Amino acid sequence: MTRQETRGTRSFESIVVIETDHRSTGGAGINPSMDPTHAVILSYLHVQPLIAARNAGHQSVMASLDLGLTTTAVQLGADAVLFPNRQSLSWPIIEVIAKEKSSCFVVHDNAAEKVYLFSDAFNRAYSLMPTERAPTILNAGFTMHRIVGSDPYRDTLQKIRSVAPIHGRVLDTVTGLGYTAIEAAKSADHVLTIEIDPTVLTIARLNPWSRSLFTNPKITQVVGDTFAEIRTLDDHCFARIIHDPPSLSLAGELYSGEYYRQLYRVLQRGGRLFHYIGDLESGHGGKVAPGVIRRLRDAGFTRVIRSSQAFGLVAYK
Repeated sequence: MTRQETRGTRSFESIVVIETDHRSTGGAGINPSMDPTHAVILSYLHVQPLIAARNAGHQSVMASLDLGLTTTAVQLGADAVLFPNRQSLSWPIIEVIAKEKSSCFVVHDNAAEKVYLFSDAFNRAYSLMPTERAPTILNAGFTMHRIVGSDPYRDTLQKIRSVAPIHGRVLDTVTGLGYTAIEAAKSADHVLTIEIDPTVLTIARLNPWSRSLFTNPKITQVVGDTFAEIRTLDDHCFARIIHDPPSLSLAGELYSGEYYRQLYRVLQRGGRLFHYIGDLESGHGGKVAPGVIRRLRDAGFTRVIRSSQAFGLVAYK
């Protein structure tokens, strides 16, 4: 099993948005102890086949209950959809989900709960947002992956490929949904990934695309502030670093010269760092990138090049 180190675990509150009586209420909401392995997770994309099959008069249909990873047979009753795990949802709830284009839902106690959590520690809301492939996470309204002209899975692959080949020990500075750590672990010896907010990891546990984050023995999770945690790491201990921070407005310290000097310290000689910026041709990217390049060079990186396809920079030591 994946080892997880916890430093400063923070509390969270979840919101139930669809119940069997269709009222939105605050309260206990998503149960953190819920076993996500067999949970039904749906979005508007994945209830559309259910509605189409019912309208066509079918009594069953193959549908995805894990956001597109697999398909399974689902029974269609007159009043409700019957899932293999003995959960069910009434057709009115299914129709509400079909209208929610930016949300994913977990089926629990025959109700649909939006995968939405609020972090009291950071006064910030997180939710799982569907795409045509892997979902992304909304952090204070910002998507944490590219979804225009790309998708979260392809976005992750482009970041990984920018510093290929991936080998040795890898540092993933910001876990998020864990896609970077999962993909890097396919060829790395070991991946260390750091997440500041346990609320995000609760979201990840409910995301079928994130399961390997919690089961791959090559991945170690640290719950803590990456700005502080990196100071505890040994010199020259990583062959590759993937730095995919939130936006500058949300995490300015992760774009600082002080942090870049720590990245340089823990990177092995000959190692590579990928730093996500955003579209380098956009107004925002065009303003942020020059300062980042200058600070990375000041930190000691010998060469910093643009990786337009991956929307970031690659720095060499």
